[in-house]
Amino acid sequence: MSAAQETLNPTTDDFASMLEASLEVNPMTEGSVVKGIVTAVEKDVVMVDVGLKTEGRVPLREFYTPGNDEQVKVGDSVDIYLERIENALGDAILSRDKARREETWIKMAKVYEAEEPVTGAIVGRVKGGFTVDLGGLNAFLPGSQVDIRPVRDVTPLMNQEQPFMILKMDRVRGNIVVSRRAILEESRAEQRAELVGQLAEGETREGIVKNITDYGAFVDLGGIDGLLHVTDMSWRRISHPSQVMAVGDTLKVKIIKINPDTQRISLGMKQLMEDPWSAATANYTVGSRHKGIVTNITDYGAFIELEEGVEGLVHVTEMSWTKKNIHPGKIVSTSQEVECMVLEVEEEKRRISLGLKQIQDNPWDSFADRFPIGTVINGEVRSVTEFGLFIGLDGDIDGMAHLSDLSWDKSGEEALKDYKKGDEVEAKILDIDIEKERISLGIKQLSKDTAPAGARRGATVTCTVTNVQSAGLDVSFGDDNEIAAFIRKSDLSRERSDQRPERFAVGDKIDAMIIKADKARRNYTLSVKALEIAEEKEAVEQYGSTDAGASLGDILGAALKDNE
Repeated sequence: MSAAQETLNPTTDDFASMLEASLEVNPMTEGSVVKGIVTAVEKDVVMVDVGLKTEGRVPLREFYTPGNDEQVKVGDSVDIYLERIENALGDAILSRDKARREETWIKMAKVYEAEEPVTGAIVGRVKGGFTVDLGGLNAFLPGSQVDIRPVRDVTPLMNQEQPFMILKMDRVRGNIVVSRRAILEESRAEQRAELVGQLAEGETREGIVKNITDYGAFVDLGGIDGLLHVTDMSWRRISHPSQVMAVGDTLKVKIIKINPDTQRISLGMKQLMEDPWSAATANYTVGSRHKGIVTNITDYGAFIELEEGVEGLVHVTEMSWTKKNIHPGKIVSTSQEVECMVLEVEEEKRRISLGLKQIQDNPWDSFADRFPIGTVINGEVRSVTEFGLFIGLDGDIDGMAHLSDLSWDKSGEEALKDYKKGDEVEAKILDIDIEKERISLGIKQLSKDTAPAGARRGATVTCTVTNVQSAGLDVSFGDDNEIAAFIRKSDLSRERSDQRPERFAVGDKIDAMIIKADKARRNYTLSVKALEIAEEKEAVEQYGSTDAGASLGDILGAALKDNE
């Protein structure tokens, strides 16, 4: 009998010798993997002898693995998981599947510890990912770990032997988490490092736009991506990359920078074109006029494109001679063509300051010639504020009538209530300040002042206290007490101890001197102290100097006696 025939048809002695060898190396412990010999292969069952009193029966299907068509045969030595040495029927309970899993767990643990890849196949879908067969052991593949980029259809990857990286193992729970993405990233990193070594800063390359974002575009340079930032696409202002390119476009770009640590590549397109600012100083001299397109409007002004890549800013203060505190969007609009004047050029900072109002005649220059001080004009009330009226004048200029210039007879607050926006009023020009662009108007100056003729500076008047304040007294004087005035605390007396407003009450009569009189504005300031000083001086002049030996009391006494 040949050796091959002996292997296929083992004798009783052969079985005995194999059993003895098995018993020497396989301790019979439940829950362990032992060596067994296939003694028979029936229709759907394989009989395995592990050295016990009876043979164990193992389903034939447990001996087949995906992709392996090799058939089990009598005499094969196999690893078998011993679940129970003997059941109620006296049979050994064996499992080839569990043995394979035990073997795989041990193998996977070594691979995981060594951080090496394993081979497996995606065999099914589960919630949140997929099931991977690692040679008899199932692992979980999260959906995010399938590929570097999201994959819509995983069908082409199913049942294909491919490498995976073990991310996590939990023997107690029987969980293994694997990643296909980690393998791809490692491979990509190696490929990227090789490609980066073939590139050099400053060289020009062709690439294809793969993706567009708000801040730029990713360009494929032949297996490696570079970032083309939106500010490096053109010398002109670009709001979004989609304005100048689309996915799939072929571009010629310049490699600006390569970061050897991160392997990031910065690209540029405008660097391949001539910088328009190189001739800006010569083309845009201060005072020159140019036409441009409004490209952007902000709260502080508008940007004007003078040529591709050269923009200037018209500040809000340089937009109009007359329209103040108005949003630039109400003067110009985006894409509008305007004419402007160059006010300043800062080549180092790449800034050009422009002006719109300088193109027009300044209405303030000619206003004083056409309407000198004292001219009576008509205008519409543009707005009513707490301090007066703004009145529209010729040339779209506004003048202001202060509340103190509204009425001779009423207080400013009372007079202000007589006016509303849109009223047509007549006023007199009181003052013009061209530099500050201010025009002062008066309405009460159109009528005669009702103040008494004697209400002049230095005159003595008898006034009535109308209000007591900590800072002084509000008083009124005149035939009908129609003129309001004020006496400061320090002007109530020469004596410091008597400079107390609380000494007086509303209705008290006081003699005081007018020390300040603005008849045009009906503004008067009185002083008791000034009157006392003036009376003393007059007494000294009349009755002799205090240097002659007479006391001040003697002089005042003599003056009072003389008056009597």
